[in-house]
This record gives sequence, structure tokens and C-alpha cells, in this order.
Amino acid sequence: MKNLTLPTRSEALAGRDTPMTVPAHHFVNGAPLQGPFEDRLQQAVFALGCFWGAERCFWQIDGVFTTATGYAGGITRNPTYEEVCTGNTGHTEVVQVIYDPAKVSYAELLKVFWESHDPTQGMRQGNDIGTQYRSAIFTTNDAQQAEARRSMAEYQDELHNAGLSAITTEVLPLDTFYYAEDYHQQYLAKNPGGYCGLGGTGVSCPIGLDVNTKSA
Repeated sequence: MKNLTLPTRSEALAGRDTPMTVPAHHFVNGAPLQGPFEDRLQQAVFALGCFWGAERCFWQIDGVFTTATGYAGGITRNPTYEEVCTGNTGHTEVVQVIYDPAKVSYAELLKVFWESHDPTQGMRQGNDIGTQYRSAIFTTNDAQQAEARRSMAEYQDELHNAGLSAITTEVLPLDTFYYAEDYHQQYLAKNPGGYCGLGGTGVSCPIGLDVNTKSA
């Protein structure tokens, strides 16, 4: 049985001080995988199930500079994939999106996030079951936090109108983004026939009339 309860700090694995070694460049677009990034670029971090398919959703967007898979929201320092899969790290699988807000808004990224998965499923996404598959938005500033919560309220209304359940997505300030292993980066570009379990609800997410101004 998969662990569906987040560990306490005393229960969580300790991890390590050494960060994961990752490729220098994005397999698809050749951009740097790690910063420091130019000041014009912003960071967004999303969890929407298995990070293989989730990352592909975002690297295809015009205005996204680079993406990377990783872990966030938990306790264990610099976790490995195997540790995350035990449920004893508290982390969920995430995608880091480095984007140019002059070309794509945070609200537009949120629309992709909501429509690319089912945010009502708690500690799972489809057949992927466990705390590492929970839905989450990790924000990097107050503007993102406000935008994320507003979009969640708007999307919740749409889901209710469609007869669907309450959203279980966490919306929390980002503590630390930990990079995943080399082989997880841009996995579906390296393995075109690889597994992707993502599936949306079929409900469109309104991004409002006031998002023409590029946000955080």
C-alpha cells in the first residue's frame, strides 16, 4: 500500500548536503538547466503528477526559457528519486519553469497547469498513487501567491459547475527546489515512447480579463 500521509520532520529521511548532478543544458532547447538566470526571467514551480509529462507541457510554451524536473514541498535535503518514492521525504515531483514574463504571463502558465491534470485527486494523479504525485503550486513571491490563489478559486467554480470535486492543490511559498536526476530531465524527449500518465478534467480554466498585463 502506498504511503498517503506526509511524514513528520522526525519521520522524514535526512538526505544529504550534496546537490544532484544535472546536465549543463536542456536536451530540447539547449538553454542552461541551472542558474543564475538573467534578471528578466522569473521562476515558477508546479506539481501535477509524474514530472515526465508535466515538464513537456511547459517546455513547449513560447516564452519559457528552460525547464527542469525536481522535488519540492518536503523535508529531505537533496533527495533521490528512490527516496521520494518511499513517501518518507514529504516531497512531490515538480517542474521548475524559467520564463520571460514579457512573453508569457504567470496566469497563462497557471492555465496550462490547471488544464493538464486533475487537481481534485489528493495524493495521486490517475494510476500514479502516493504523496509524490500530489498537486501543488510553489510560489516565489507575493504576486505569484495571490495570482495562484485567485486562479484556483476561479477554476474551482468551473469544476463545481461541471459537477467535479473540490481542488486539493497545495499553494505554498517555495522553500527549496531540488533538481531530479539526469535521466529524469526532459525524459520524454529522450524517450518519445515513454510513460505519461497526465490527463486533465476537460474543464477549461478562465484566466480572466485582467491578465493582459504580464504578471510576476
